[in-house]
Amino acid sequence: MPLAILATTLSCSESATQKGEAKPDILAQNIDSAINAADDFFEFASGKWIKGNKIPDDETSWGIANLVNEELYTRKLVINQEASAANNKNITQQQLSDFWASAMDSVKQEQDSLKPLKEVLARIDAAQTPAEVMNVAAYLHSIGVGVFFNEGVGQDEKNSEVMSYQLYQGGLGLPNRDYYFKTDERTTKIRAAYPAYIQSIFLLKGDDSITAGKKAAAIMGLETAMAKSSRTIEALRDPYANYNKMDMAMLKSTAPNIDWASVFNGIGLPKIDTVIVGQPEFYKQLNALITKTPVQTLKDYMTFHLINDYASYLNTKLVETKFDFYGKTIRGAKQMRPRWKRVLDAEEQAIGEILGQLFVKEYFNDKAKRRYEDMTEAVREAYKLRIQKLSWMSDSTKQKALVKLAAITKKVGYPDKWKDFSDLKIDRSSFAGNMMKANAWWNNYSIKKLGKPVDRTEWDMTPQTYNAYYNPSNNEIVLPAGIFTVPGFRDEELDDALVYGYAGASTIGHEITHGFDDQGRQFDEKGNLKNWWSKEDETQFNKRAEVLAKQFSNMVVIDTMHINGRATLGENLADLGGILIGLDAFKASKAYKENKTIAGYTPLQRYFLGYTLGWLYQTRNEELASRLLTDVHSPAKYRVNGPFPNVPEFYEAFKIPAGSKMYLPDTARVVLW
Repeated sequence: MPLAILATTLSCSESATQKGEAKPDILAQNIDSAINAADDFFEFASGKWIKGNKIPDDETSWGIANLVNEELYTRKLVINQEASAANNKNITQQQLSDFWASAMDSVKQEQDSLKPLKEVLARIDAAQTPAEVMNVAAYLHSIGVGVFFNEGVGQDEKNSEVMSYQLYQGGLGLPNRDYYFKTDERTTKIRAAYPAYIQSIFLLKGDDSITAGKKAAAIMGLETAMAKSSRTIEALRDPYANYNKMDMAMLKSTAPNIDWASVFNGIGLPKIDTVIVGQPEFYKQLNALITKTPVQTLKDYMTFHLINDYASYLNTKLVETKFDFYGKTIRGAKQMRPRWKRVLDAEEQAIGEILGQLFVKEYFNDKAKRRYEDMTEAVREAYKLRIQKLSWMSDSTKQKALVKLAAITKKVGYPDKWKDFSDLKIDRSSFAGNMMKANAWWNNYSIKKLGKPVDRTEWDMTPQTYNAYYNPSNNEIVLPAGIFTVPGFRDEELDDALVYGYAGASTIGHEITHGFDDQGRQFDEKGNLKNWWSKEDETQFNKRAEVLAKQFSNMVVIDTMHINGRATLGENLADLGGILIGLDAFKASKAYKENKTIAGYTPLQRYFLGYTLGWLYQTRNEELASRLLTDVHSPAKYRVNGPFPNVPEFYEAFKIPAGSKMYLPDTARVVLW
């Protein structure tokens, strides 16, 4: 079953639970009755909890995912401790216990300092020419350090049966290209602090302050030039514009100063004939920068990124220095998470599926799995009926949409087939060393997919993850066990109205709708980037989606910073679609038809409150500002207050009057699904 969170996390009465008394209703207890639901529904539904729960100093936001993850941390800690204590360990227990021991050994990390990176630093130092620099860069990619560009193996978007090698823009130390150019006060301060951070890394490496300062300035100049040719977050959402297939001759003509055959060999790739280049203009700029930038600056750039990427696994001073910039300056955290949590985060990244095999045996039973599999089918059926009734879509496009909908694969809880990590040699020599081995393992694992059939059974998230995703190339929704958790409650304690809002709308319906959002709709039922829409229907879709984009672009979140309605359009469309089809599915349920109130709220009201529970968050201003520049999701509050005014039943449920802040006239509402 989904996890039961510690009773205190949502103000559940521990003494009441111990005495067998009924728990407070999770929805009713969070409501701030001083707030008018028609003015700010998010604050109405969540305000009491927000007022009573400050953001911990080691977090940049605090809410439902954190509450779930607090218990997940505890469960994962126990799994590691039990693996460490086991006699006659199997390979899974041995890998976990060795990883845990190396990562928790703070004394050795202090003693080793930069020793785990010594051999890689020597490789960088030995490079004498641009060609040698790029060969070292290739090796860095093989251990997870993405200098100069991004790359990887993935499904060909125009032929989903084929795994292809893909090149993208990348190599920046700030979160994205906008940080190098925006002139608002917050971004300007972060940009000004970045060279000082780079300098501090070189000081910790042993350089004097003058040398470190010069290196930092040169690296900042190099990255700014790379950022100038990088596309914006919204431009990256156009799948056709970011798909440029090239043979080796075309790639060579795009960036002739780079010996691609040598680079690919260094990454570990077999001989390849074609690549998909996301942003050709970036590679033209990189081609020029590799030759005109002094070799020493290129080497310093790689040195900085190597240390920066592994700093979290090294000595205390490096850990703290990195946190001060990325955690405090950019995201607003006041202190680091405790070491054991940071180790679990790293373990999740490195060998999370090993942990997941033990996790699901303990914490997600067959009954819960069936509940959410059945709910997924109910939501799918509701979407089918809604598509059939659309007045703006032609019959021809409807039929193709229904074919795609029926073809969506659902993956619920955990994989049917686990990855084999037996050849990943984890030991107790060093935390950074194990992370390097894990990064190399993942690089090799990915590369081995080239030339082989696509494995459509694979998962890209672990079962213990509080998240979910839609993969357009596989036309699948993936719903890990962790995403269904409601903190403080066992699954069987949750009423259907809450669950349909919390899981049916914000997760299942949301992910299914991604197959038909502004990006997902461009892929067919087999996962190929292929236009299956009539021109008239495509025009209608874009016209109606644009209404939602403009609604969100008009929302001011902090200072003068607005939501980027086009960058967040896919997520906003999925939120709205999820609410609509989740509600249709709920209306077909016994719980809705019986119309029994719980804690004073009707099933329809509890549906909207249940959805809002999924976005129970408060966030530091620094983190909000960062997300507005980097995240394709709108901030939590606006994932509630944004879509609800477009849903007719919302007005019915909470008697929203004309003229209130949550009211939109009929003519201003989005009418898409």
